[in-house]
Amino acid sequence: MAPVLLALTIFFVAAPVSAEMTLPPGFTAERYVTGQGFDPNTDRGSPGLPAMATIALDAAGALYLAKTPFRFREDPGDALGPIYRIPAGGARITRDTESRYRYGPPLWNPDVAGINAQGEVFVSTYERERRIGAVYRLRNGRAVFFAGGTPPSGSPPLLMDPEAVAFDGSGNVYILDREQGIVVKLDPTGKVLAPRYLTALGRGRSLAFDMEGQLWIGSDGPAGGPFQDGSGHIWKADPNGVLTLVLRGPLPAGMSLGPGGGLFVALRLAGKILALSPDGRQIEFAGFADTILRALVFAPDTEETRRAGIAGNLFVVVSPRMNFVVSEVIRISGPFDDFTRREVRVPPSRSQR
Repeated sequence: MAPVLLALTIFFVAAPVSAEMTLPPGFTAERYVTGQGFDPNTDRGSPGLPAMATIALDAAGALYLAKTPFRFREDPGDALGPIYRIPAGGARITRDTESRYRYGPPLWNPDVAGINAQGEVFVSTYERERRIGAVYRLRNGRAVFFAGGTPPSGSPPLLMDPEAVAFDGSGNVYILDREQGIVVKLDPTGKVLAPRYLTALGRGRSLAFDMEGQLWIGSDGPAGGPFQDGSGHIWKADPNGVLTLVLRGPLPAGMSLGPGGGLFVALRLAGKILALSPDGRQIEFAGFADTILRALVFAPDTEETRRAGIAGNLFVVVSPRMNFVVSEVIRISGPFDDFTRREVRVPPSRSQR
């Protein structure tokens, strides 16, 4: 049964969305990253950064965001997008200050795909004209090739349109390829262990491991684009790679494992955040009005994030439903552990691992 949500309405000053939210008792939200001067429609002039569709957060509390180019434009220059690094504490960015937050070189259609246990930021890229994708690691602001790219002559590409990346307890790397509807498994050095570890996933978007070593996959299903709910899929794969379809219908835009072991999923068009129990039970956590949810991530619990006051907080990338060329990051804080135990009902033995 879904919990009764407190009729808490939060309005952000000069918000680029009709940022009305419902949250459970004890939770609060605030604007964490925004900008001004990035809306190409100068008459409208909505606040926010250029559209972002992916997010990651490292052990020091820094956020990483990738500018989302318009992939269907003909001008190849539009496909180059920067990566932003936002230090703990958030930011209010203008065109004059933007360069302070850029991290690494512009890349082709980049997605911030994941961060491994060593703190390396993985970025997936996609070249539309050649239908070839690659994954890079960002090291001190440099992009270092990891997997994919141009294949040997006569061979098919390993990656065509990689999106998310996840890491198991041994450091193995799992890459979700949207175009092929597959997950590729590699070892920590980039050696391919299984080129088609999971298949028939539809147009995948997000990956996350839970505490039981199950890999969760969010997908648009058979839809050609994220324009209408109804075709979305959420799968889980056990450690042996056996797939189970958990949810069908809403389009999942992102997922992240929360404090206490609950998996939280952003539903792009429905404007909701769900919590999923290990057995796939759905609990509505938050609702947004007139808002598209693009991605979410929890801050890890580290000495640095505790010092910054963000440990265990949830960060959500949102865009106005009628103006998706700009985005903001909202920070949600509150008793996630209690919510997980009470509503998601993850056993204490799992949540305390």
